[in-house]
Amino acid sequence: MEADVYMLDILYRDEVMIAIDKPSGLLVHRTALDRHETEFAVQRLRDQIGRRVWPVHRLDRGTSGVLVFALDAAAAHALAQQFAQHLPAKRYLAVVRGHPPESGEIDHPLRRIDDAIDPRGAREGAEPVAAQPAVTRYRRLAVAEMPVAIDRYPSSRYALVEAMPLTGRTHQIRRHLKHIAHPVIGDATYGKGAHNRYVAGLCGESRLLLACIHMHIRHPLSGAGIELRCGPGTAFERLAEAFGWNAAVLLPDAVHPLRGSQ
Repeated sequence: MEADVYMLDILYRDEVMIAIDKPSGLLVHRTALDRHETEFAVQRLRDQIGRRVWPVHRLDRGTSGVLVFALDAAAAHALAQQFAQHLPAKRYLAVVRGHPPESGEIDHPLRRIDDAIDPRGAREGAEPVAAQPAVTRYRRLAVAEMPVAIDRYPSSRYALVEAMPLTGRTHQIRRHLKHIAHPVIGDATYGKGAHNRYVAGLCGESRLLLACIHMHIRHPLSGAGIELRCGPGTAFERLAEAFGWNAAVLLPDAVHPLRGSQ
C-alpha cells in the first residue's frame, strides 16, 4: 500500500518530544532495503512542523500507530535509552490467521535482521548471528469463521489479537505470531498470499493488519509517565464490521497489565 500524502496525526507534542499516528505503508526513515523510496515519516513530520526531528525507535513500514520522535539531541538520547532498555510498554492489535489460545506468552529467541539482510534469511556466506531473547504476551479478543475455502479447509478462521512485546526485536510480533502458526494477515513475508488477498477484499485495503495502539513512556526531562493512544485505522474498522465484531474490541481497556506487577 502506498502512503498517501496528507498531514500526519499528532498524538502528543511539547518542547522536547512529539508522537504521531504513523500510517501503514510509510517508512520511518531511509533503509538499505528501500533505497528507491522518497517518502519517510522523519521527512514528512519535519516539513509539517517546520523543525528537525530525531527518530528514537521504529515501526515496520506496514505497521501503523504510535511513533515517537525527539525534538532535540538530548531528548533523543534519553528516549533512545528507554527503548534500548525495553522500558516503554507497548500494545498492538493484530488480525491473525486461525484461532490462537485465549492468552499466552511467546518466549522464542530471534536472530537479528539488519537493514541490508533479506528478512527471509541471512545473506549467503554471512556469519551466523546468535539469537537474542524475545518475549511477547498476547490475548485473543475476538474470532471469526468465514464460509470460504482457502487451502484444504472448507472455511477460514481469523482472530483479533492484542500483542504486548516485552522486548524490541525486528519484526518481533510478526515473527512470534508466525512461530505459533498464527501469522498476521497482510504480512507478505511471514504470512500467506491467499488469506492476505481475501481479507484485503473484505476491508478494502491491502495492508499489514498490525497497529501500535497504546504506549506508556517516560518523559525525557521530567520522568513523568505519558500515555499515547490511537485507533487501529479504517481497515480494522471495516474488518470488524465484516466479521461481526463489536467495534469496542478495537479499543481494549487501557489499564490491561503489560508486565505483571511492574
